Amino acid sequence: MKVLVAVAVGLGLLVTQDLPHAFPREGATSIVDNARVSMWDVTWFKGKPSPMHRHRYDLVGVYLVGSAIKVTGLDGNASESRVDPGFVLFQPKGVTHIEEGMDEKNPRHAILVDLKETTVAPIANTSGHPTAFPREGAKRVLENDRVVIWDYRWTLGKPTPMHFHDKDVVVIYLEDGALRSTDPKGASVINPHYFGFTKWNARDRVHTEELTQGKGRAIITELK
Repeated sequence: MKVLVAVAVGLGLLVTQDLPHAFPREGATSIVDNARVSMWDVTWFKGKPSPMHRHRYDLVGVYLVGSAIKVTGLDGNASESRVDPGFVLFQPKGVTHIEEGMDEKNPRHAILVDLKETTVAPIANTSGHPTAFPREGAKRVLENDRVVIWDYRWTLGKPTPMHFHDKDVVVIYLEDGALRSTDPKGASVINPHYFGFTKWNARDRVHTEELTQGKGRAIITELK
């Protein structure tokens, strides 16, 4: 009996190891791919199930549309999932399943970020300014040994304090507007954003931000 169990476990491990990674696939568009992350804009279409796949990386997800999907595991058991817009997910690597959208008119849509295994040494803050987070207007959504995730709102016409980004960040905007970024020397640039717009910002930056137009809310993931 012990031998049979060992064989079964070994076959199961072999099956999952041979499965493809979640991406690339139909419905998933690459946004950024670098040494630390792969960022994907993903839509789950009805009648188009993904292949059975195994997530090889820890993953952060921010859902723009949370309509129903069906998730089927290796054992064939299926369940239905719904989430609210703006829902934030951290999923550890190793999850194995098939996913399929259930809503034809309003399919689920999310930004999914694979967290690669690359690590970087911490950098000292010698700027004379506080680090970017925590700060007023920022709600800590999640923290673990990989990330700190913030739900942040800018206020129209109110500049943030000048601050130092000691961590690489992924920024996913949930509203439409424009931000003015100004460095310590006074150089400024206007950066428009829109619902679902996603960007990668490298660490070791100092600036202040001011919402100059529209609204400003984003889910900001700091990588440890």
